[in-house]
Amino acid sequence: MTQTEDLVRDDPGRSFIGVLQKIDGVAGEDGLTVSEIVDQLDERAFGLLILLFALPCLVPGLPGAQIIAIPIFLLALQIVVNRTEPWLPGWFMRARVKKSWISAIAGFANKRLRWTEQFARPRWRWLATGLMERLVGLVMALAAVTIMLPITNTIPSVALTLASIGLVQRDGLFTALGSMVALGWLTVLGVLITGLIMGAGFAVDLLREHAPWLLNLFG
Repeated sequence: MTQTEDLVRDDPGRSFIGVLQKIDGVAGEDGLTVSEIVDQLDERAFGLLILLFALPCLVPGLPGAQIIAIPIFLLALQIVVNRTEPWLPGWFMRARVKKSWISAIAGFANKRLRWTEQFARPRWRWLATGLMERLVGLVMALAAVTIMLPITNTIPSVALTLASIGLVQRDGLFTALGSMVALGWLTVLGVLITGLIMGAGFAVDLLREHAPWLLNLFG
């Protein structure tokens, strides 16, 4: 593998923006397959892989967030079960990412996320390793599920980006921030869904009391 000898690892000493620019640099006019992108990383780079898949959900104009959420979900679950090497379905690994997409993602990260490399650093490691790392993985898996829903995916994508940066840099502050954003979003969704269910039940009761004939139209 001529392009994979300089593997990128989940360690605090590496610039993830530099990784994206490196991937953009090796991409030909026909882009790269997901497998070729993964080959640029170390087999333990769970955090960086999730970050790579979460960023497209933040870039305006790039479709397919619901599909991209699938590998994020799978990778997050693998963190939960403490798997040593990432696994993704063959059909997804063979999918080709356009050169324009790769460049857009690298450009977005360089423009919008450069500040994170100034602040993210190894600290509060107990929030980014061991059992807490697995709990963060669970929160990330739940956040990925909400991206699959037909609602805004910006908030869970921000949560995933912050948490994955925390995993890459072993920065417990970033994993905590990402987890709080995700849990806050899950709480809001839970309240909204509960309200809709209760509201629907209340509406049915009103119809049953005041307009039973309308309910009969629907059987």
